[in-house]
Amino acid sequence: MKQISTRFSIAVHTLSLIAVSSTEDCTGDYIAGSVNTNPVVIRRIMGLLKKAGLVEVRPGVGGASLLKTPEDITLLDIYRAVHVIEDNQLFRFHEDPNEGCPVGRNIESVLQSELSEAQSAMEHRLAQTTLSQLTVKFK
Repeated sequence: MKQISTRFSIAVHTLSLIAVSSTEDCTGDYIAGSVNTNPVVIRRIMGLLKKAGLVEVRPGVGGASLLKTPEDITLLDIYRAVHVIEDNQLFRFHEDPNEGCPVGRNIESVLQSELSEAQSAMEHRLAQTTLSQLTVKFK
């Protein structure tokens, strides 16, 4: 079973760390140490977060800082920033089902609305939680 990319949880971890740390502390190496991953992974995710307007990254040892307050960053913002899903579709269908079979011929059209509603419900829930609501739990 393929899981949703870990980019989302790493991005939430990264932004949470930036929110609770001083700017000078939040270098890529510092964040990588907290996440326990390679700094290259952090740089890639930081690039996505920067492109989405969530962080500012100063080259060298300058560190990173949030461009919005933690109260103004939702989990949905982070989820979208790191491109967790392809083509805005959380659920993908297997390719080329047997059109000669009544299930194969109809499975995508029958299941699509259910899966779209499930994705919408998840995104609605993510939109209700801010970064600040998470970071207060870390203290």
